[in-house]
Amino acid sequence: MAHGNLYDARQKLKIAFLSVSVLLVALFLVISNRLVEDLSTEERNKMEIWAEATRSVAGDQSDIDMNLVLKILQSNTTIPIIIVDSQNNILQTHNLDIPDRHGEQFLQKKLQSLKEKQQVIEIYIDKDTYQYLYYDDSTLLKRLSYFPYIQLGVMLLFLVIAYFALMSSKKAEQNKVWVGLSKETAHQLGTPISSLMAWLDMLEMQGTDSELIADMGKDVHRLSVIAERFSKIGSQPEREPADVTEVIEAAVDYMKHRISGKVQIEVHTPEEKIAPQPLCRPLIEWVFENLCKNAIDAMDGEGHIEITLSNNDSRYYIDIKDSGKGIARNRFKTIFHPGYTTKRRGWGLGLTLVKRIIEEYHDGRIYVKESELGKGTTFRIEMKLL
Repeated sequence: MAHGNLYDARQKLKIAFLSVSVLLVALFLVISNRLVEDLSTEERNKMEIWAEATRSVAGDQSDIDMNLVLKILQSNTTIPIIIVDSQNNILQTHNLDIPDRHGEQFLQKKLQSLKEKQQVIEIYIDKDTYQYLYYDDSTLLKRLSYFPYIQLGVMLLFLVIAYFALMSSKKAEQNKVWVGLSKETAHQLGTPISSLMAWLDMLEMQGTDSELIADMGKDVHRLSVIAERFSKIGSQPEREPADVTEVIEAAVDYMKHRISGKVQIEVHTPEEKIAPQPLCRPLIEWVFENLCKNAIDAMDGEGHIEITLSNNDSRYYIDIKDSGKGIARNRFKTIFHPGYTTKRRGWGLGLTLVKRIIEEYHDGRIYVKESELGKGTTFRIEMKLL
C-alpha cells in the first residue's frame, strides 16, 4: 500500500499535540501532589511540637516556659485532634464539631477512623504512662488534596475545547480551500472548453468527417461535465428527482466503454422500482466513477465489480463490491481523509470528494461495509428514502 504521507503527517501532529498536553497535565499533577505532601509533612511537624507541649504540661515540669507551651497549644485551630490514654480512653479533643446528641458514639467512630489512617504520635509522660495523639488532615489540606483532580478536570476540559476549536477551524479552512479550488478549476476549464466548442462548429462547417467530429464532441461534452462537477462542488448544488437505477446504469455504461475487457461490472436492482429521489446527478455519477476507478486500481485492471441497489421502508442502499486487494480494518475510516492515498502519484482526494458529495450534499452516509485482505472490499452508500 502506498503512502498516505499527508494524512500521516497530520496524525503525527495530533499525536505530538496530545503528548505535549499529557506532559503538561502530568507536570501540574506532580507539582500539586508535591505541595500536598509538603503541607502534610508540615502538619505532622506541628503535631509533634503540639504533642511535646502536651507532654510538658502533663509532666508538670517546672523548668519550662508555660506561656510558650500554652501559646503552642492554643495555636492549633485547624487540625482535628483526639488524645487517648493507653486504654483508649479519650482524654482530650480539639477542633472537632461534636454533635449534642450521640457525642460519645461520634467520637468513638472518629477515633476508629483516625486509627485506620495511622496518623498517630506517641506522647511519653513518664516510664509507666503513655498517651497517644491521633490527628486528621486540616480542612485546608483536605481541600488541597482535591485540587489536583479539579485542576486535571479543568485542564482536560480546556484541552478538549481547544482541540475541537482547532479541528473546527481547520475544517472551515479546508471547506474554503475546497470551494476556492473547485470554482477556480471550473473557471479555468470554461474558457478552453468554449474555444473547443467553437472549433468543432468551424470544423463541421468545413465538412470535416462527421464521425471524427462526433468523437471530438463527446470528449468536449465530457470536459463540460467535469467543469460542471467542479462548479457544483464549489457551491450548494441543486438536487432534482432522478431515477436511482438509471443514474447507476448510466455511470456504469460510461465506465464500461473506458475500461479493460478484463473487468466485469454487474448491476443488481430490486424488482420493485424505487421512486425518483432528489439527487445532484453530475455529482452522484462522479461518486460511482470514483468508486469504480478505485476498485479497478485495487484489482490491478482485472476482476469483478458488483453494484447492488436495495431498499427498506426508510432508506436505500448501494453496495459497490470488488475483488481487489482489500483494506486493512484500521484503515476503514482513514481512507476518506484528505491526503490519504495508496497510489504513488495520487492526491488522496477521490474518496474525500465521494464522502463530501454523499454526506454533505445528499445527507447520506458512505463507509466500508466489509473488506478482507486479498479478497476484496464492499463500500456501502446509505441514503434517506424520500
